[in-house]
Amino acid sequence: MSIFPSRVWLGVAAQLLCWALVPATAIAQTAPASTGNEIVVTGNPLGSGLFELANPASQLSGSNLDFRRASSLGETLSNEPGISSTYFGPNSSRPIIRGLDGDRIRLLQNGATLTDASSLSFDHAAATDPLVAERIEVVRGPAALLYGGSAIGGVVNTLDNRIPTAPITQTHGRAELRAGSADRERSGAVVLESGNGQIAVHADAYQRNHRDVKIPGFARSAAQRALDAPDQEQPSGRLPNTFNQGEGGALGASMTWNSGYAGLSFGSLRSNYGTPAEESVRIDMRKDTIGFAGEWRKLAGPIEAVKFQVQHSDYQHDEKERGTNTINTTFKNRGYDTRVELKHQPVAGFNGVIGAQLASSDFSALGDEAFVPTNRQNSRAIFIFEEYRHNKFRLNFGLRNEQARLGSRPNEATLAEQRFGAPVSRNFNAQSFSLGGLYSFDPQWSLAANGALTERTPTAYELFANGPHAATGTFEVGNPNFGKERSVAFDLALRHQSGPNRFTLGVFQKRFSNFILLAPTGRLRAKDGSLEDPATPGTSTSGEAASLPEYEYREVPALLRGAEIGGRWRALSQGGTLDVDAKVDWVRATQTQTGEPLPRIAPMRVSFGAIYQTGPWYARAELAHSAAQNRIANNETATAGYTLLNAMLSLRLRGDGQSWEVFLRGNNLTNVEARNHASLLKDVAPLPGRAVVLGARTTF
Repeated sequence: MSIFPSRVWLGVAAQLLCWALVPATAIAQTAPASTGNEIVVTGNPLGSGLFELANPASQLSGSNLDFRRASSLGETLSNEPGISSTYFGPNSSRPIIRGLDGDRIRLLQNGATLTDASSLSFDHAAATDPLVAERIEVVRGPAALLYGGSAIGGVVNTLDNRIPTAPITQTHGRAELRAGSADRERSGAVVLESGNGQIAVHADAYQRNHRDVKIPGFARSAAQRALDAPDQEQPSGRLPNTFNQGEGGALGASMTWNSGYAGLSFGSLRSNYGTPAEESVRIDMRKDTIGFAGEWRKLAGPIEAVKFQVQHSDYQHDEKERGTNTINTTFKNRGYDTRVELKHQPVAGFNGVIGAQLASSDFSALGDEAFVPTNRQNSRAIFIFEEYRHNKFRLNFGLRNEQARLGSRPNEATLAEQRFGAPVSRNFNAQSFSLGGLYSFDPQWSLAANGALTERTPTAYELFANGPHAATGTFEVGNPNFGKERSVAFDLALRHQSGPNRFTLGVFQKRFSNFILLAPTGRLRAKDGSLEDPATPGTSTSGEAASLPEYEYREVPALLRGAEIGGRWRALSQGGTLDVDAKVDWVRATQTQTGEPLPRIAPMRVSFGAIYQTGPWYARAELAHSAAQNRIANNETATAGYTLLNAMLSLRLRGDGQSWEVFLRGNNLTNVEARNHASLLKDVAPLPGRAVVLGARTTF
């Protein structure tokens, strides 16, 4: 049961909006321009501005987040430089950073690991909702030093201040209501915070309701329709089974003082959604979280500050047959994440943090369609991060040692679990090292470089998978003998910032000695695991139909390289402001032994935008072009290019300590057919068609 009744949430949000819209007098308010050097906490435990980080990072907040905010984390970030998405329909979408996804991208919420099952399968949604997020920070490139081997490709940290970290002396909050056309969206959120300078309280709640999303034309691509059987149903106009009903909320409170805080939070999330991969299946997801965090600063002695965080999560989702509510498979994941950081006094010009992290998770997939066994993972790590500053030069380095134990615990009571055989246990000792530097030529120009040697412990599904994966229509086979995945990465970026103007040119390379890849074998299996009988094609040795292509996890040497270019220029500053921005990103990923491309790599993308502000008016338009992708792996199909037109218009007013905004946002306004090459469903699930969202929000 969720924290608050869902009808109460939207009632409170509506009352707050009405309250904000009532004032008889209002004065124009223009949103402050971004400085481009906001302080971020994800890429550097000492805290640093974006312009001062050695490793590439970005953040979304304010108007930029409002313009991008979608129903999933992946789609919210999918237009950021170097970031695409897995897009398994509008409800299940994780970020892909520089061609890497799944367990190579660490998802965090307020700095703690996001415990769910989203890295296991593309149809599993990430257990977070961008609707109540205040800021999203992204580290592009290896961050395994601070967050473990699962951050070998990058980190996404969603921040919502559920445990207040600073004193609050008055009541303030925000609320939002929105209605959309493409999926008949009806959603709302409210955030309230109050305090007396010593006790700070936070509460948030949201609800969303979406129907099946509109698409331009057929759901299945022309190439796929040519391969389909003559009697194959061909849906058009709407993408079947893409509805979403979700709600969530949190309560948090802290004791705060001038040099620190200590607080507790309780969070709850419920979601009932469908994916276009299985039109007869819906997913009921729930997650409950308890968090405890605190920090003491300005301590006497060699330790200057202590920071800690503990989070326990209880996650479950049931995959049910629509109409009958019969449960096919249940996924559960219960775990905790504990982290302690000690910031020491400066030593020989070095400032730094020594930290430790403990984590544990119990995962189970129960049912005849389970393709991984029940398993448990425990890990413990110590790390050190040091930074030296001298005039125009910054140097940082770090080390991390992580010990992990993974064990499968098959349940002989079910037929599915018998495929996994006897229990298996593996121990790993992973090391990571990073070295970075930044040189400022002057206050406007700088050059940043970063290198990292990283080891990643294989996941339970890479080791132990052995079963039919319904969402992808394959039979997946792991390898319990895999070793640690090793990579060497380099990153170089030239940056410029002058007032509202900024520019970044970055290049990167990541080389894997043993990239773990899910690849087809060319064989067919039945659902019971038996292989196709050569004497009777289409039938397995057990007599069952053999229709599932076998995919197995393999280790291959791989090389990923690419570039990211972005900038914003103030073109007009009199009688309003006009900013023009442009972004380009490109990734090339190859199996170095065979020269074959890695699968599902996004093509080159280019976007141009303009932002105009005058008085209370804010207008934004963007053309986002994705090139055709013809460099494809075996068993992949090429993807045509497309260009999306997105825009937003808002009116912002303020009066009597309150501000309000009415906005109109449009995505894919030309209603073009667009297919995401990085999506496993690109030939059966295009991106949404023309979508218009009308909304109102208030802050007070």
